[in-house]
Amino acid sequence: MPGSPVSTTLHRSDLPGLSLVHQGKVRDVFALDAGRLLMVATDRLSAFDVVLPDPIPGKGEMLCQVSNFWFSKTAHLIPNHLTHVPVASVLPAGVDVALYANRSVVVKRLKALPVEAIARGYLIGSGWKDYQATGSVCGIALPPGLRLAEQLPEPIFTPSTKAAVGAHDQNVSFDALAAAIGGDLAGRVRAATLQVYRFAAEYAATRGIIIADTKLEFGLDDAGVLHVMDEMLTPDSSRFWPADSYRVGTSPPSYDKQFVRDYLETLDWDKTAPGPHVPADVIAATRSKYAEALQRLADITVD
Repeated sequence: MPGSPVSTTLHRSDLPGLSLVHQGKVRDVFALDAGRLLMVATDRLSAFDVVLPDPIPGKGEMLCQVSNFWFSKTAHLIPNHLTHVPVASVLPAGVDVALYANRSVVVKRLKALPVEAIARGYLIGSGWKDYQATGSVCGIALPPGLRLAEQLPEPIFTPSTKAAVGAHDQNVSFDALAAAIGGDLAGRVRAATLQVYRFAAEYAATRGIIIADTKLEFGLDDAGVLHVMDEMLTPDSSRFWPADSYRVGTSPPSYDKQFVRDYLETLDWDKTAPGPHVPADVIAATRSKYAEALQRLADITVD
């Protein structure tokens, strides 16, 4: 909803009486009953797969609202994990509802697939490094002569493993994914990932944003129906570039935690836990980028 306030900070969830079933880099997931979970997006920030000690105030609320926007906008393409049950109705007595209302969702229990489903539309990041070394990305041959940040002839699907907190995801081939989860299911995941990416990229272009790539997660319900889950097309799971400053051959600025990554690259840090503290000005600049992405994509303005 336009104008939703973002005014709380939460580094770690505290929900007495609810059982924590999973704690990711950003999200805490609690059991509600046999069919439902409560997913809380905290303000934790990870960089280089390490959770940093300093939160980005309101980041979890912004991520949750971006995801919810996309879940709604893509519901005609693929089912998602949302139940639309009000968060306030499932919180333990005495918990501050305002702290959790904008950063939490009640979701279906799904059987999560052990894959990060990545769609790439532009040549950047690890894909660029792979292309420079091999002329391909994750085993997918690309035309010669492509430049940094150049748009690919067609979006490609490049899955990776799901790493535990503190570990690094590893790119895998489609054949390896098919061997792990079955060829039919792997094909469904690939088709859904590319369909969602194309749809979202087309919409984002009308808002002055290029979606260079994105990472989706999927799960199955008891009937075997594929659902998109966790987060969707957020600055944490995607590279958003401002279209007006995009230039082929240079790495464009991003609506994400690039400020933090750039700062960390100046340190004598080996990119393993524990992570270093981040200065207040870097935190503020990062927060403003999340807020700008939310406003431009979903017309939700934050203070």
